[in-house]
Amino acid sequence: MQTSRQTPSDEELVRCARTGDMTAFALLTERHRAGLRATAIAVLGYTDEADDAVQDALLTALRRLADLRDPAAVGPWLKALVRNNCRALLRARRPLPVGEPEPLLPPDPDPLPEELLEQAATVDWVRHALSALSPPIREVMLLRYFSGVSSYRRIAEVCGILPETVGSRLREGRRDLARRLRESADAAHDQVAAETGAWRRESAQLMTAMSEGGFGRVVDDWYHPHASLLVMGILHGDRNLMLGMLDWTLGAGVGVRLHDAAVSRDVLLWEADFLNPPSDPEHCPPTMACLFRLDQGRVAHMGIAYGGHRG
Repeated sequence: MQTSRQTPSDEELVRCARTGDMTAFALLTERHRAGLRATAIAVLGYTDEADDAVQDALLTALRRLADLRDPAAVGPWLKALVRNNCRALLRARRPLPVGEPEPLLPPDPDPLPEELLEQAATVDWVRHALSALSPPIREVMLLRYFSGVSSYRRIAEVCGILPETVGSRLREGRRDLARRLRESADAAHDQVAAETGAWRRESAQLMTAMSEGGFGRVVDDWYHPHASLLVMGILHGDRNLMLGMLDWTLGAGVGVRLHDAAVSRDVLLWEADFLNPPSDPEHCPPTMACLFRLDQGRVAHMGIAYGGHRG
């Protein structure tokens, strides 16, 4: 980051951060962190939730920085994000099902969240920081913020945990990620982008091989002999169960199309669409999410959840 003065203005930091300069974003957030925390405490009181509201707001700001019309007004804008998070936390205190905090990728249909994410200059930086989290935390963060499987219920189904556990892991993940984002501001991320692209290509090849009748060989080669399988948080089995499911699905003429793949070290996420034959249009649900835990490049555990139509 290059500026004309020793102490850059908020406007200069915002403009630099928009180009992917993470040092500028780190400086910007550290400059306003105390004021943001004071805003959260004023609404929530002196609790851990105040820090959660600030950290989630900074992650939201990272993705939405391009939406800020007046870069010089970044301070009030950040405080507005914090107040929104605080109100969501207050609603979640009521005796209702697990509260849903405002997601990092809002469900705005124009453009699609995944399109916005791919356009963000900071995506590789975020994934680099995410890769340093522990596997259980990384799994829920990857699902919540990098996929269409964002509800607590579906995340719980894929991971085989309670929705309440999803909430606690997201809280821990946001805290750790906020810290690691600051620590990794100067890191290079070309390797992360290359790894993600390689996994997407390999995932597409594996999906094609399975759809063309080679699923037995793919399972033998890619899954550990004692790999475990969890379906919708209920059905447990091993890779033999996977073979049976693939035989039942593909043998009925159902096609499977990879929608997206995301990877963070030893956690791989596939999102796919089922293409049911005209003779049996309800054979499979419209979509599927598969979360893989890898061990030395092979699947040690797989969690599956099904969903409705995209969009």
